[in-house]
Amino acid sequence: MLQQLLFFEAVLKGVSGLFLITFPLTTIKVFGLQAAASGFWPRMLGAALIGMAMASAIEAILPAQNGLGLGGSLAMNLVAILVLLSLLIMGHAAPSRRGRALIWLMLLALFLLCLVEVAYV
Repeated sequence: MLQQLLFFEAVLKGVSGLFLITFPLTTIKVFGLQAAASGFWPRMLGAALIGMAMASAIEAILPAQNGLGLGGSLAMNLVAILVLLSLLIMGHAAPSRRGRALIWLMLLALFLLCLVEVAYV
């Protein structure tokens, strides 16, 4: 189950990162999130997500290696939950209803994923 969770983390972060690197402004617009002046920071986030995905994949494939691991993924997901929740509370998360709904959906998915990961850490 540990390898499956790490692969799920890798796929989720890898696909998100690829979209942000390839189509940063379009991805932001499609999901109704706050518009960016340029694609630089969304692409940097995409690069960080792909790096985390690679670390999770390395940990899943070669358990003797020291990749990100499940504990690291749990910590990063908890920080993402706290930041997204604080942005929603302050009203800076997204200008559209579709964007706010997407963020609430991401919060719920990350929270459920964290609950499962806590059981295996």
